[in-house]
Order: sequence, then structure tokens, then C-alpha cells
Amino acid sequence: MPIQYFEETRLFCLTTATTAYLFQISPNEQPLHLYWGAKLPRIEDYPLAPPDRQHSSFNATLHQNMSEYLCRNSIAEYEPALRVTFADGTRDIRLKYLSHRIEGESLSVKLADIYYTLELTLEYRVIPECDMLARRVTVYNAGQAPFTLEQVLSASLPLALDRGEYRLTHLAGAWACETLLERCAITPGRKVLEGRLNYSGHAANPFFALDLVDSAGQGAGENIGEVYFGALQWSGNWKIVIEQERAAGKRTRVAGGINDFEFSWQLGASESFETPWLVLGYSDAGFGKMSRNLHRYVSEQLLPPQFAHELRPVLYNSWEAVFFEVNEAAQISLAEKAAKLGAEVFVVDDGWFGERHSDHAALGDWQPNPVKFPNGLKPLIAKVNELGMDFGLWVEPEMVNPDSDLYRAHPEWAYHYPNREPITGRNQLMLNLCREDVQLWMLGWLDALLSEHNIRYVKWDYNRAISEMGWVEGAQSEIPVRHVHALYRIVAQLRAKHPQVLFEACSGGGGRADMGMLAHFDHVWTSDNTDPLDRLLIQQGYSLVYPPKTMYCWVTSTDWNRGNYPIRYRFHSSFMGALGIGTDLNSMSEQDLAEAAALVAQYKQLRPIIQQGNFYRLTPLGEEEVLAYQYQREGEGVILAFGQRYHFWKFLNRLRLYGLETEALYQLEGDLMEGEPHLLSGKALMRRGLVPKLERALNSALITLHKI
Repeated sequence: MPIQYFEETRLFCLTTATTAYLFQISPNEQPLHLYWGAKLPRIEDYPLAPPDRQHSSFNATLHQNMSEYLCRNSIAEYEPALRVTFADGTRDIRLKYLSHRIEGESLSVKLADIYYTLELTLEYRVIPECDMLARRVTVYNAGQAPFTLEQVLSASLPLALDRGEYRLTHLAGAWACETLLERCAITPGRKVLEGRLNYSGHAANPFFALDLVDSAGQGAGENIGEVYFGALQWSGNWKIVIEQERAAGKRTRVAGGINDFEFSWQLGASESFETPWLVLGYSDAGFGKMSRNLHRYVSEQLLPPQFAHELRPVLYNSWEAVFFEVNEAAQISLAEKAAKLGAEVFVVDDGWFGERHSDHAALGDWQPNPVKFPNGLKPLIAKVNELGMDFGLWVEPEMVNPDSDLYRAHPEWAYHYPNREPITGRNQLMLNLCREDVQLWMLGWLDALLSEHNIRYVKWDYNRAISEMGWVEGAQSEIPVRHVHALYRIVAQLRAKHPQVLFEACSGGGGRADMGMLAHFDHVWTSDNTDPLDRLLIQQGYSLVYPPKTMYCWVTSTDWNRGNYPIRYRFHSSFMGALGIGTDLNSMSEQDLAEAAALVAQYKQLRPIIQQGNFYRLTPLGEEEVLAYQYQREGEGVILAFGQRYHFWKFLNRLRLYGLETEALYQLEGDLMEGEPHLLSGKALMRRGLVPKLERALNSALITLHKI
């Protein structure tokens, strides 16, 4: 049974294949966290709560530090997961256990304040298939007097003492350098990862990993060591707090959920507030196992079901070829070339609608430009379909330009403060999605667009952060949550009515790469930076949390580093996820087009392995000279290796493979170093390894293996 309750000790035990999570109701009716880590043979093997103690009046009691969900009611220095102001001004919370319910793989534990009408339900979901669990809370007002939520996080829990030091691994960056690996030691104090601008953000990603560092300073590796990790299923303002208090024996605590920045929520009579899920896991086999568990969760539990198990198509996007100079004739010419290349979806990007000739105008006027498309989009769509491709379209529904018919008719529809000039970003404002009339308008034109045209792919962009959370008629402090909930609802309604459409989430690249979006969108645009060298580290960071099939990787002619990269290197870099092509096909020679077409055909053969196989990093995180990855699906494998630097005197390390059958024989083909055998046992490949042929900088190798 994944969830057990032991009446005598009032102990809850949640287990997966290899992990266990335990907490207990104390004699004074408080839920205390006891254990999270490797699954042990017997229930008696797990620790029970020690006697409560307090060293001085300046320190919280031991049991307060062990709280399963820390509220503002003690002198504990840790981040309170719940802060509330009651109608009489009281800001103290004192919860007691009321009851619990176990239903299969779900557990709910109800707590209530000893005086006020606040009820809190701790919710747990065991995910056995992914060796993980998830937590969230629901706050309910059981009385008549309203109260105000000032902070309500999805989970708060202490980590084990006396296990060594913790090291934090997280993803950080900026526009065009998203999801880059960052690491730091956890020391007494507070480390906050967060997004504050109404989207998950380019600067940080709602994910954390804490690995144990031993006395010799050795932390977890790709396939060894202990790692605690979590990811928040939310696309708005968020925060994850990792803090350590020396007075509590250097106890480290993690909390995460919706950010309290510019947030409060009034809860009236019989109203409830539900937080997003925080997905949590423990790996006893390093970061590789962590990533594969997270990938499995996204692929099997999270993605919208219509395409969750389908291969992502090879797409061509016309943006780089024409920018805003979109017209029917030019798009048909590009479509003909894209079809010869092997593209399966042809996507028209920005510039097809209204008076959209630059990014200064027409957002909000979602009708085809009559000069660019005199007969609308249907002739172009028909031609694209005739060429054997599906048709896709770029939209940015949440935005409006001041220079647009929509804004001139409804300036009140944009977020704004009274007595202030609106602040534009990328020459645009953000529509107030908290308003019901805006939601109805948005759903209406999108539904009509998809109903009247054979569109099978939507690229949903979001090209600015919020600057003014102004809403004259409504509660401004609720905007960060209401906007995201409205977005989720609209996309869910569109998907229900148009199940044939693939939806891509984009925000100036990877600003919306999060689990909340992947519960509603099929994949994300990972970064506007398409330089194949830069993309390797961006894509490696993304791979820590999210599966390859959810990451579109484009081949373009844009060289941010002026690398003059070979076509093969560009394509191999983009083979790491779902393949897209954005280069100007009109500028390519016939020889280059032929080479590109051959690489597209090769990718299609390998695509089931890359998109649906297990993913292994063959080089350590932080490696800068050679990066190598293995995709393994049953007896078929693909290895991609990239040389970023090359030194004459330095020999390449052998790449040890993973996930193979020890006694099976595997046939190797591709870019192997001269003298490397082409037939080896699984045990040899996992112990002896192989050496890819990488003889210069900015070179790539692709090797396939097939079980005989």
C-alpha cells in the first residue's frame, strides 16, 4: 500500500518503489515531519519524534522546527508557509489536527485553527510510477467573517539532520541564456529562488535539487549520491526558499509555492484557496535518476493527454526568413522548400495580422492583413496541406499594442494604474485576463480562428513581463493568481473543442518553461538563442527537469558567437529534443539544402529513441570541453557528443553508457574514434565505454547502437 496510517503511533507512511516519507501527529495534535529518503525494510526502522525541547526562549522548540507545515505561530526563524490576517486583526495561526482521509494514492489531513474559522487541508499524492510524491494545501473559510491570506505555500518541510552538508543545484539565467546550471553550498541563512513578474521567468526556474556533500567535499554525481529535489507546477509568481538555522543543529528546510510578492487573497464565507502542486522526489543514484523520474512524471502524468505519447513533428518556422515581411507568395515559396526538406508542420510567425509591420502595432487585431493575405489564410493553408504538411500559426493573445483598434476601443482592458501613463514593454501592454469580458473576447477569437481554418499547431507567445498590476475594479493583489488561472482555463477550453491542435508555450524563449505550462501545453520554446554552441548548455540545464520531447530546438543561420558552424553541428545540437528549422531557406545553396534534408531524414529515424527513450548525461554536470548524451529505448540507442574545445595533447575520456543488458551484444555505427570496436557487450559498453570521434573544436559525433 502506498499510504499507511498506524493508529497506535499516529504515524503516516507514504512509500514509492525506493523512497519513504513519514510524518506523525504529536500529542498536542501537531503534524511533525519525521523522515524523507530511502525506503527501509520495516516500519520500526524509521525514526519517531524525539521528546520536545527548547534550549532557550530565543529558540523555537524542536517540534516547531520539525513542523510538517510551518505557520506563523512561533519564534521559528524559518519561512512560514502560511500567513493570515483575521477580521479582528489577529495574525497568529494555531492549528490542530482534526481528521484524515486515505483514498488509494491520495492522502488529505485536515487541520483547523483552535479559535478562528480557518481550516487547512494538507494534500499528498503518491506517484509510484515516477518514484515521487506531490504536495499542496487547500485553505477553507468555514465561517462568515472573511480573512486575508498573505502567504500560502504548497509545502514546507525540514530535511534530515546529521547527513552532511547540502549543496543547491538550480537553473538560472536571463533572456537568451535560460536554464543554465548554478550551484552553491547551503550555509546558515536563506536562499530564495523566485519569479515576481507574472510568469515563471528567464532568470530562474521553479526547481531545486539538494545533494548531500560528504566530509571530503564530494557531492552527488550523475549516477551516485543522494539528491532531494522538487519542481513547482505553476506559471505565475513563485518562490522556493532554502534556509538553514545553525541553532537547530544546522537544520535545513525547504518551502515552495506561490510568491507572496504583491499577493494577498481575501477568503470570504465558504470560500477556499488551492495552491499548485509541488512535486518532490529523492534519488539514491544521483542526478541522472532524478532527471529520469522527473521526465517520466511530465511525460506520463502531466502532459495533455491528446499528444502525451505522440512524437513531436519536425517543424519549419518562417520568422527568420521574412521577419515582419509576411505575405502569401513568400510563405508559399518557403513552404515548398520546407516540404522538400522534410518538415511536417509549417508555422507562420509574427506579422500575419492587422497592420502588423513591426512590433509597434496591431497586437489585438487578430484578422489576416488584407494586403498580405488578400483572400485570407485559407489559400496558404490549402497549399501547405497540399505539400503534405500541417499548418501552424503564431499568436500572442495576452498582449495589446496601444496602436491597435482593440486598444482604441478598450483601453480599460489593459492592466493599468489610474493617474499614470502606461509603461510599455516591447511597445505593448498586457491585457487584464482577470476580467471576464477579456476572457470571453480572447476565447471567442481564438475559437473562431481554429474553427474556420485547418490549423494544427499554435505557437502561444508572451513577450513582456508585467509592470503594472493595476485593476481599478478588482483586487490588485489577486492578479498574479487570477491571471494564470484564467490562462489555464482558456487553453483547456480550446483544447477540449480543438483536440487536433498542438500547443506550444513561448515567452521570449524559455520564460514559461515550467510544469504548470506543460500541464496545458504540449511543449515549450526553450530559448530565443539558437546558436548551436550556446544551446548545448541551455538544453543541458533544461534536461535536468524536463524531457527532451518537450523542448523544441531550432536549426537557424543565426550565429550569436560568430561560430560559422557546420550544418551537421547545427543539426546535431538540435537533435537533442524536438527538431525545428528556422533558417532562411532562400539563402541556402542546393548542396546545403540536400545535406539538411538528409539530416532531417536521419532525425526522423532516430526520433522515437530521442523523444521516447530514457535520457542519460554521459559527461559530468559542469563539464565544458565535451558534452555527451545517451538516449536509450529498449535495444536501440543514440549517442550525441559535442566538442566545445579541443587540445592536441588532451585525450578524450571514454564515455560509459547506461541502461543496457549486460550479456547482450550491441552493434555500433557512426562517429567512433579509429580503432574502436563496432561490436561490444552491454557490460563492456557500461564498464569499458567508447570514444567518439571528436578531433577539433565545435565538432559533433553521432553514434547509434542496436542490440543484436
